[in-house]
Amino acid sequence: MQQNLLLTPIEFLKGVGPNRGELLRKELGIYKYSDLVNFFPNRYIDRTRYYKINELQNNGAEVQIIGKIINIKTVEFGKNQKRLVAIFVDDTGQMELVWFQGHKWIRESLKVNEVCVIFGKCTSFGNMFNMAHPEIELMAEHKQSLRSAMQPVYPSTETLTNRGVSNKVINKMMQQLFIETQTLFIETLPDYLISELKLISKKEALFNIHFPKSPEILAKAKFRLIFEELFFIQLQLITKNLIQKHKIKGHPFTKVGEYFNDFYQNHLPFELTNAQKRVIKEIRNDMGSNAQMNRLLQGDVGSGKTIVAFMSMLLALDNGFQACLMAPTEILANQHFIGLSELAESVNINIRILTGSTRIAQRRIIHEELENGTLDIIIGTHALIEDKVKFKNLGLAVIDEQHRFGVEQRSKLWKKNTIPPHVLVMTATPIPRTLAMSLYGDLDISVIDELPPGRKPIQTVHRFDSNRLKVWKFLRDEIALGRQIYIVYPLIQESEKMDYKDLMDGYESISRDFPLPQYSISILHGKMKPADKDAEMKRFSEGKTNIMVATTVIEVGVNVPNASVMIIESAERFGLSQLHQLRGRVGRGAEQSYCILMTSHKMSNDSKTRMETMVRTNDGFEIAEVDLKLRGPGNLMGTQQSGVLNLQIADLVRDRDTLALARNYAMKLLKEDAAMQKPEHASLRAVYIEMTKKKNIWNYIS
Repeated sequence: MQQNLLLTPIEFLKGVGPNRGELLRKELGIYKYSDLVNFFPNRYIDRTRYYKINELQNNGAEVQIIGKIINIKTVEFGKNQKRLVAIFVDDTGQMELVWFQGHKWIRESLKVNEVCVIFGKCTSFGNMFNMAHPEIELMAEHKQSLRSAMQPVYPSTETLTNRGVSNKVINKMMQQLFIETQTLFIETLPDYLISELKLISKKEALFNIHFPKSPEILAKAKFRLIFEELFFIQLQLITKNLIQKHKIKGHPFTKVGEYFNDFYQNHLPFELTNAQKRVIKEIRNDMGSNAQMNRLLQGDVGSGKTIVAFMSMLLALDNGFQACLMAPTEILANQHFIGLSELAESVNINIRILTGSTRIAQRRIIHEELENGTLDIIIGTHALIEDKVKFKNLGLAVIDEQHRFGVEQRSKLWKKNTIPPHVLVMTATPIPRTLAMSLYGDLDISVIDELPPGRKPIQTVHRFDSNRLKVWKFLRDEIALGRQIYIVYPLIQESEKMDYKDLMDGYESISRDFPLPQYSISILHGKMKPADKDAEMKRFSEGKTNIMVATTVIEVGVNVPNASVMIIESAERFGLSQLHQLRGRVGRGAEQSYCILMTSHKMSNDSKTRMETMVRTNDGFEIAEVDLKLRGPGNLMGTQQSGVLNLQIADLVRDRDTLALARNYAMKLLKEDAAMQKPEHASLRAVYIEMTKKKNIWNYIS
């Protein structure tokens, strides 16, 4: 398209003007001609079919009919109210067209006894069909207009509708835009790609997404534009990854030495699964090269990510470097510290923890040991990125549940060394492959997709509140066997008072049903002081209390192998990934564990799907896929990470196959021509450079 025309402010388009221009900017983010071209319809009404009056049905469907108006009259009804009624006929019968407003100018615009096309929703009244406020076009105009057989319906807002910017108005603007620009669109993809994938041209695709002549051409236009959008995103992410590998040099860990070998041969607490072995190999290859490692380690709750992280740390130590692990909360950092200390002791490694509540005297020792290199491994929270914390030579940074850290926080950790450390990001939130490709496309991804042997899958059941007595009897039986129980209440930010009340009401009724001295109950919620939380958690993990009543504070990383039952109250108020995370708090010991989802009988269809999914499967990746389908990509993984998801036409759930295709082609192209310098990539390179300037949309993540 003529590039200068593309940049014309939208108010200069005929029929827009300053007032509408302001509305379009505010409501839809349309500033220039190019924004309007890329404002795509979200559905289409099929206008290929013309109905006869005797075929009409009272089903509220939108129909179009060819016929004539033979009579117009004004009918009074109610107190001082009038409606305009026209009798419309075709060769099979007659019907009424009705208007409740705008009588004067509508009456003037209606042509009697001329062939026209009407369009709208039909309803029957008595034995006569009528259509209120129809769209009307004379047959001659109808044939000439750019209007397509598949009529586009554009996204809108209440303000636009109230201010008269209807779908018809946007449609008119779009027609005007295509007339003014004479459809001079430039091609953005290389010729060989277009012929290999049998894509229609950019010009055809843009025209037919707005004015499709048939469902077939619409499908081709959609595929072309969806592929292009995903292709450019992948080009960006893969380029970022390649630049990181070429530009950002890492410490090559060439040695697999004493620490690693001694631990592997003599102190491994259990046999590694094949998935763990494969992932350790991938990490070793990365850290052995000259490039900085940037790897995402995904594994379901309990799949053994921690031991993989520890063995990666041993590789850093074998090569004369230090390692750190950063966790989002103190509870999680403490838990990592307890787990890793046992492992570190076996190979005589100096390991410490640094959090907000570490005492000043203790901090001084830690700071000193980190700087002089006598401290091998440090576990901590955000406290690790404070300016005072200096390493002698940080070689590996492990970050747990990274979507809880901002980009800035992570980059502070990189700057602790002249050469940035290798980075291993861990998450127990399984991310569907499609989303991982777009959110973390610039990281290499490893997956631990099997659980350690001997772990019994957690049995999940769904029970209604009316079954509560039976559920309580089951809990008493489990406690009699020496097991412990979690009972979790939902937390909804908007109504902390209500949540707190829910929790306290629950706590009181549980205390009545499980009275002292026979039973002992802990309570944990967000309003408690950190020291009180830790004390309650400690009582429970030491087995001094039988039941832990809590809000979702316990979601991540609490490890009590003796807890065998997880009860989730009002489970319909939780998202799928949260339900799965909570379930992962049990099933950590050798005994059979259970998760009981309690709901009321009133549930939405989505809630029913969530309960069925949880009962059916323990596979976090399958659950994440269902979650993605239910919630859509924008709400997954924490919204602060979703800048990537400002997609104009693609949908990561629906278009997952196209995404994989786009990624493969982007990889292939960058392998052969990383700088996009070949003549056939000239227009591609120009578009790519333009896109990288738009940091807010395109320069996403990590």
